Amino acid sequence: MQCPLSNPTVHITAHDAKGKSVVHSSQKAPVNAFPSHQAILRTLYTTSTFPANLNNEDIEKHQAVVASGELGIVKPNGTVCRYVDFAPGNSGMMHRTQSLDYGIVLEGAVLMQLDNGTETPLRPGDLAVQRGTMHSWKNASETEWARMLFLLQDCEPVLVGGKKFKEDLGAGAKIFPSSGNDGD
Repeated sequence: MQCPLSNPTVHITAHDAKGKSVVHSSQKAPVNAFPSHQAILRTLYTTSTFPANLNNEDIEKHQAVVASGELGIVKPNGTVCRYVDFAPGNSGMMHRTQSLDYGIVLEGAVLMQLDNGTETPLRPGDLAVQRGTMHSWKNASETEWARMLFLLQDCEPVLVGGKKFKEDLGAGAKIFPSSGNDGD
């Protein structure tokens, strides 16, 4: 699956011994292609605590999480920043995460689909705030790629009518590891 959208460079800052700002590293984002779902994920950064510990512990933990290959969609007790590129004609994967997600369309047109059957068109610059709801993302174009930036934060359990909703990856459960943040 060839994606014409650029692979971003992630620039991470830090402090030198005198407290001055420096660029710690500049690297291309790791690419995880999922041809069966017509999508490419690029994990830009993660934190393993919230609030984040910015005393270089976050950098070490981020590198370990990415190297492990075991990051679910959400990072328990932390955050995830990633791009998701949707191929033309991508059909969405209905799912729910135990997280607060900010999804920003950067390129193309995306349909936010909810389990009640509604579809909301999103254009570049539009923001979707996902609050533990069952949803999917679908590229609205049959010819152009679409890209969204997602910022995901672990959350307290979602309760509706006294019922606890858990992560439900649907068809994605075959390829994505469980986030492991359902609190059971």
